[in-house]
Amino acid sequence: MDSLLDGDALGGVIEMSDRYLVIDKEILPDVFEKVMMAKELLRSGKVREVTEATRTVGVSRSTFYKYKDKVFSYSENEAGKKVIISFMLNHMQGVLSNVLQVISANGGNILTINQEIPINHIASVNITIESNGLTKSLDELIGELDSILGVQSVSVLAME
Repeated sequence: MDSLLDGDALGGVIEMSDRYLVIDKEILPDVFEKVMMAKELLRSGKVREVTEATRTVGVSRSTFYKYKDKVFSYSENEAGKKVIISFMLNHMQGVLSNVLQVISANGGNILTINQEIPINHIASVNITIESNGLTKSLDELIGELDSILGVQSVSVLAME
């Protein structure tokens, strides 16, 4: 559900349409970290059952089940393994090839390319990349892609 924030200090109303937030765990109740610890115990095989994992970290089973599919860790090593990048490209020879070359030259491994038929000389293209091997930040890559002749727009649609 989208929420609206009163934006008096910003001169209006801001609509929050993003589904996910990155929040410093220091401001959250410790229950979320305990759920993450229990998930890690199960994932690593250190414990076999939810009851054992929840008892070990000190959280109830009901709390674990309530949050287990809603709480995820964020780490530089795991964040952004797969990224879907959306483009609007001019329908001219070599533009997509240049985009792919820039992604590859910067260590991005291309997994999928989905291109729509150009309408009014603009094609919508979504490219999924594996970003673990990027030699620059995702923001820097997006900036470089945006500067390619024939790229009308570029944005990140999703990250895993």
